[in-house]
Order: sequence, then structure tokens, then C-alpha cells
Amino acid sequence: MNNRLLLLLALAGSTTAFGQVKQAKTKVYVIKADSIKAHVQPTMYGIFFEDINMAADGGVYAELVKNRSFEFGDNLMGWTVHQQNVGKGTVKVIDRTTERPENPHFITLDVTEGTYGLTNEGFRGMGIKQGENYSFSVLARQHASSKVKLLVELVDTKGTVIGHAELNPDDTNWKRYNVKFKATATVEKASLNVWGKHTGSIDLDMISLFPEHTWRNRPGGLRADLVQKLYDLKPGFLRFPGGCIVEGRDLTNRYQWKKSIGDIDKRENIINRWNTEFKHRLTTDYYQTFGLGFMEYFMTAEDIGADPLPILNCGMACQFNTGQLVPMDQLDPYLQDALDLIEFANGSTDTKWGKLRADLGHPKPFNLKLMGVGNEQWGEQYIERWKVFEKAIKSKYPYMKLVSSVGPDPDGSKFDFLNATLRGFHADILDEHYYRAPKWFLDNVKRYDNYDRKGPKIFAGEYAAQSVNGGSPDNKNNWQCAMSEAAFMTGLERNADVVNMASYAPLFAHVEGWQWTPDLIWFDNLRSYGTPNYYVQQQYSVNKGTDVVPITLNNETVTGQDGAFASAVLDGRTHELVIKFINTAKTAHQASFVVKGTKGLKPAGTVTTLQSDNLDAINSLTGDTVSPKKQSIATANNTIKLNLKPYSFSVIRVKLN
Repeated sequence: MNNRLLLLLALAGSTTAFGQVKQAKTKVYVIKADSIKAHVQPTMYGIFFEDINMAADGGVYAELVKNRSFEFGDNLMGWTVHQQNVGKGTVKVIDRTTERPENPHFITLDVTEGTYGLTNEGFRGMGIKQGENYSFSVLARQHASSKVKLLVELVDTKGTVIGHAELNPDDTNWKRYNVKFKATATVEKASLNVWGKHTGSIDLDMISLFPEHTWRNRPGGLRADLVQKLYDLKPGFLRFPGGCIVEGRDLTNRYQWKKSIGDIDKRENIINRWNTEFKHRLTTDYYQTFGLGFMEYFMTAEDIGADPLPILNCGMACQFNTGQLVPMDQLDPYLQDALDLIEFANGSTDTKWGKLRADLGHPKPFNLKLMGVGNEQWGEQYIERWKVFEKAIKSKYPYMKLVSSVGPDPDGSKFDFLNATLRGFHADILDEHYYRAPKWFLDNVKRYDNYDRKGPKIFAGEYAAQSVNGGSPDNKNNWQCAMSEAAFMTGLERNADVVNMASYAPLFAHVEGWQWTPDLIWFDNLRSYGTPNYYVQQQYSVNKGTDVVPITLNNETVTGQDGAFASAVLDGRTHELVIKFINTAKTAHQASFVVKGTKGLKPAGTVTTLQSDNLDAINSLTGDTVSPKKQSIATANNTIKLNLKPYSFSVIRVKLN
């Protein structure tokens, strides 16, 4: 995803694209249940994760302290130094770059009188819940003859204490100290006081606060409500860590997976590449602490039942920024990172990196089968690097399927060159991206109908309908966009022999810390909600089935006739027929689904519907305007008759005899 895409959005006519037709007589749709056209891959619908819009720090990574290790550009960013009552003292930032280049700063708190310390503002405040236990930890080192005690307080916006505890660091060597305490109130924008009591000096680093109840209650883990929403998608894969995060503005700012694992205080912080990318949404306090690193990504994928799909830098920085290149004769460290990652994920415990995985608590391999070479690269420079990566990885791990970039756009010279070239090299999977107006999605529902069935498979790796220019606050996750995506996805599903993977992007956005719109899931410090687009993705994923069968109107595929779009699959696990039907017209659609090639239908089934008469309808933190509604339906004589509402997406499930 990139800001240049904003120039390419063809938005004209997006409203009139939704067929405004008169009420017509009943349409008869024929489904041939005995004519399997393609198998649906378990990976068909998945998740694209990138740390944009405060998705990681301040988002799904549940750490509440901002700049906990004093490594931001301004070492005290997020912190306010002050006294309590008549306290006096100083706070000094100490540089130890030579000793600890990966964590070069800590602070010395000198207390000369009373109580003195710091307050952390959190990520747009700290979301605190009444009755929840909070785990405070700090790396501390007393100076000789010093006995500074630490008073830890959570306070609301008025300064009222809503939780507190004391610590007594007692060692002149670095040591981690922990304490838990319970919050007495729910506050969306709390802050944390860390006071030093008694005269003396103490060194502090890695000041941290987590809720006790994280996803699966892992200490220092992930925010439970946000991961639950990922779990509820039942995704086939989890792509991480991005996105342009992989590339970096320059190569020093790229994502390096080896720096994201192991001891938390040894993970080198860097500035987030999105912090100043968009001038209308400057976010200069946006950094990456890598508390959410590759080990956590792999474990999360395992938790939610998704195949891991890591994307690695191929020696190219973002071509929309510096476009910095690693010379071809200096690619070895990048190649080795890729090979070592496969060993980390899949290697036995008697290998170097497999042993490290086991030492980090996961002896069992992660069964990595997919890997991306570069993110959104293009041109000859990408191809020459891609060939080196492909040869090195396939030589050692021939089973690995590689995802390859065909650029940032779904058409044009960059796409045409990469598409033709990579097909000539028999690439495994091509990663196509499209951020376009709703009309584009309706017009391109047949995009994959004529793709080479024997060529590379397709990963619709990043897509989202744009109501207006991307990144604008007026660019909404409205029902019109979601419905156009649902219609387009019938084309993905119908062509499941070509399209093996698809994911909406971006995934997360903080309501006060976003850089790009629209996004699948929005959240504040306490709450989160799924957009209409989220529910479209969910309905496809939980109803993906196993085998594609034809659904036709007058012997033609259903690709927009009278505003209707449809696909059909069998679910071999439950012996059900699943029909997905989108009515983009402003009037109801009388439909009769005649099922052939089966011994019969069970007399009852279900239909789950997403619908709104308002194309501008959106969901919010206060409630869902568009969400799935499920009801029972009846069948008779191998036929399902339904009155499908205007502007609706319906999923029909019926068991076969």
C-alpha cells in the first residue's frame, strides 16, 4: 500500500454503479451440485497485518507504556518529569551506546527531597478497566548506599489514583522487578506515575505495564479483544509484518526479523516508517518496539488456526521513498535471513535456529510453507534480486512456495512487465494489489475468468474499496464499499483454481492514531468494532466451503445482471451447499435457486444477511449499523425461493441429502 495510489483512484460513477433497476419477475438461478469446477484452498481468505495506524504498539500489543526504554528520538517522549507535593530531584538520560547498542539509553532518577518522578501518557492515554489486575515491571539498579523506593500509580484525567503499588529495588546490579495491582475504575485515558521516594539515585529502564488478561493470558502479550476479532475471522493465513514496513523508507529502517525475537530489552527500537509519511497525519511519536515480533506473529498465527506467511526484504527499500538498493554482490546477509527464518520456523531442535525456537518456548515446528520475497517492488532491479532469492530458497527448501510482487497496481506498465516476466519464470504465487473505487470492484468481477489455469496462482494480497481518496478522513468503511468487495469476491471464489489467497488491507486502525483509511477493524483504548467490510470478510471465510460449483442465470455466470452477483460452493465437511448472493440494486430481488445434480435438499436451511438501505452506513464504537442477521429458510423440490433485499449480501446454507 502506498500514497501514490491516491492518484490512481477512479471514483467517478461509484454510486450509479449499483444498478438502479425496476422490480423484475423471479429470476431462476441454476446450480449444478455435481459439477465441481475448482477446489477452494484452506488459505483462500486470510489476514494482512501491518504496523500502520498504531496496529502494534498502542494497538494489538498490549503494552500500555509509550517509550518504555527511552529510545524514541526524544528520549523522554511520552514522559513528563515532575514532583509530588514538595519533592525535588532530577531525571537524566544516560547513553550507553558502546555497551548496549541495541538498547543504548536508560534514565537515572535522583531524589533529593520528598517524592519525585515521571508520568507516562501512554498511547493516546491508557485504557484501564475496573477490577482488572495490572502487571508493572521495571529494570532497576540502585546506586551505592541508595535505597530509593518506587511508588507506582495509575491516575485518571483529574489525577485521582485508581490503582497503586510499591517496589523496593535492592540490588546495585540490573534486575527486573515486578508487582501487580488492581484498578478501581474504568478510564479510557489514564496515565502512569512512577515516583521515587527517599533520598538517593536509581537507574531505570524498560518501565512496563500490561493488563493481566491478555490473549490466552500470556504475560506481556496481545490485546485480547483485538485478537479475538482475528480469531472470529477463521482466517486461512496471517501475512506479516507488512506491507511497506518490510521495505522501510531506507534499508536501515527495514524490518529485520532477527532483531524482533528473544529478550524484550534486546529488541532494537526503530522509528515507524509511517510516522511522517502522510503530511495530513503526522504521528511523530510512532515507533516500533518489536514487542510484537516474529515469535509472537508465528504463535498468533498458530493460535487463530492460520498458516504463517512472513514477507522478507529482498535488498530493496520502498521505491516510493528512497528506493535504496543493496548491490547484487552484497545480498548474502538478506538471503541468509530468509534461509535462517525457514530453519527457525521448521528446523529440528538440533539446528541453530530450531534450537532457538525451542528455547523461546516452542519446540514444535511452525510448519512454514509460504514466504514472500519483497513487498511491493517492481522493475528489473526486483527481478534480478528475485531470481537470486528464488534459487537460494528453492535449492535448500524446494517445498517452499514463494509469493512474488507484481507491483502496487492491478494494471499498467509495472504490472504488465512483472506479470509477464514472473510467469515466464514459473513463479509460484503472484501478489496483486488494488485500492480502487467501488465501481472498479464491480467492473472487475470477471478479472480472473480468463487467467491461465496452468500459470502461477494469485494472491489478492491487498485490496479495499475507497469511498474517496485513500487516507482522507472522509474515506469511510461504508456499506457501498463493503458490498462492492463482496461482489468482487464472488469472482475470486468462482476462480479458486487460480486465486488461492486473498486479504483485505489494512487490518487495524486506532481512532485517534490512524494514517490510512479505510481499515478493517477500528479501536480505541478500551473498545473495538468490526466494519461492514470486516463482516463481509468474515462471511466469506467462515463459509468458504471446499469445492466450487457453477451458478448460472440463463446459462451465464452471475456477474452483475440486474445488479446481481453470485458464487456457489459445496462444503464437503458438512455436506452443505453454500450460495453467496449480492444484490446491488435499490429494489428487492426475487430469486429461485434450482439445485441440480443432487438427490435432494434438506427441507430447512439458513440465510445470513448483511444489508442496509443506506449505502453510506458505517459501524462505530457505539454500535453496528451493518452486521450479520441469520434466519431459517425452507426448501421444496430442490428449490430455494427467496426475496433478497435491496443492497444486500446473503449467504445461504442448505444441507444436501
